[in-house]
Amino acid sequence: MGSGWSSEEERQPLLAPGLGPAPGAAWRSREAAAALPAAAPSPGRVYGRRWLVLLLFSLLGFAQGLVWNTWGPIQNSARQAYGFSSWDIALLVLWGPIGFLPCFAFMWLLDKRGLRITVLLTSFLMVLGTGLRCIPVSDLTLKRRLIHGGQLLNGLAGPTVMNAAPFLSTTWFSADERATATAIASMLSYLGGACAFLVGPLVVPAPNGTAPLLASENSRTHIKDLIETVLYAEFGGVCLLFSATLAYFPPRPPLPPSVAAASQRLSYRRSFCRLLSNLRFLMIALAYAIPLGVFAGWSGVLDLILTPVHVSQVDAGWIGFWSIVGGCVVGIAMARFADFIRGMLKLILLLLFSGATLSSTWFTLTCLNSITHLPLTTVTLYASCILLGVFLNSSIPIFFELFVETVYPVPEGITCGVVTFLSNMFMGVLLFFLTFYHTELSWFNWCLPGSCLLSLLLILCFRESYDRLYLDVVVSV
Repeated sequence: MGSGWSSEEERQPLLAPGLGPAPGAAWRSREAAAALPAAAPSPGRVYGRRWLVLLLFSLLGFAQGLVWNTWGPIQNSARQAYGFSSWDIALLVLWGPIGFLPCFAFMWLLDKRGLRITVLLTSFLMVLGTGLRCIPVSDLTLKRRLIHGGQLLNGLAGPTVMNAAPFLSTTWFSADERATATAIASMLSYLGGACAFLVGPLVVPAPNGTAPLLASENSRTHIKDLIETVLYAEFGGVCLLFSATLAYFPPRPPLPPSVAAASQRLSYRRSFCRLLSNLRFLMIALAYAIPLGVFAGWSGVLDLILTPVHVSQVDAGWIGFWSIVGGCVVGIAMARFADFIRGMLKLILLLLFSGATLSSTWFTLTCLNSITHLPLTTVTLYASCILLGVFLNSSIPIFFELFVETVYPVPEGITCGVVTFLSNMFMGVLLFFLTFYHTELSWFNWCLPGSCLLSLLLILCFRESYDRLYLDVVVSV
């Protein structure tokens, strides 16, 4: 990465002397030209082990998302089992964005020490966090504190699993596979959050508020036992992933897969200066951060939002599950399409956010059926939520690729770290207000179409460029 901020190992040349660029090659920007290595590969080499590296990283992201969203889908059961308040439920979700406060420290570690050390530290934090939640104590106050501490440690793993996907795809994958690899690595974290909507309500039953006192006490004990079963299962899965990562997770391949993977990048300090002074990057960063931050916070308390319209905990879980799963599937498909048809990222985002604006407006107006007289049925709630999740979640890998192309040669981890930090900041602000205004949530629903419309306008005004792709295509020829 940057010579002043990288280890001696990371500064070793990736390429043996060979062919350089064609004489007289024209560059789209001086930064892209400066990023060109002294000797470029012709062509790059990819290794079959790249899929194992991608699998391990993706499963780590899946586990982190699953642990983060443990409590939102079963918030009614958690209230009875552990005495959680509305503030506690919101705070358990809020630990995710709070964990992004040291985001730039993790990005510095990724830039200086590489992928392996950063991933090992991330998985170790997840082991500590999930283990802390499993400590058997009878004092409910102490148990609640341990659970909060565990969620915070898991939140600290968020910066790596959400930011490092483009770095991994550039390091291990060729130019015609990068968007697909980025989509898989980044989408699995959201798929983990979606599975929490499925696993939680199916394993943990909703409390029965009309049961007699003795039956209610027995029900509380039963619910608590089932919740702890889920916690132990998550702890075991995270420990298994940590062991696999410790056994095999190389920092990079012996030879780079593309010219961009071997090129020189800006230093950590210069990268921030470049990002903060680039108006085009700031425009597209806000187009990502605002709607995705609002949607993440909204998804985390979806059960709470749907309770006033008499949607059960199980139905809310299925709605959340299919909305995220649909987004993951479409996101990977869109990324694969972007690998085949290059230079179409802006058009893809325009189409996705047009759909997101319409579907979020439909959901919001449906929840106000007493005023709008729109039919409020399970079908309409499912359809509007699933479409919203499909359009927004599928835009994430497309955004990540566009960020990297826009500011290249800024390192991928730093670029995505800045935008996900902004997204989590918006999410945290919304959840903070939610703790004070949790009795009236219609304002939260209106944030969805408003943020999607704002993002659509920003994308429409954005001027795209593809410096990294241009480097690979021109120099490799």
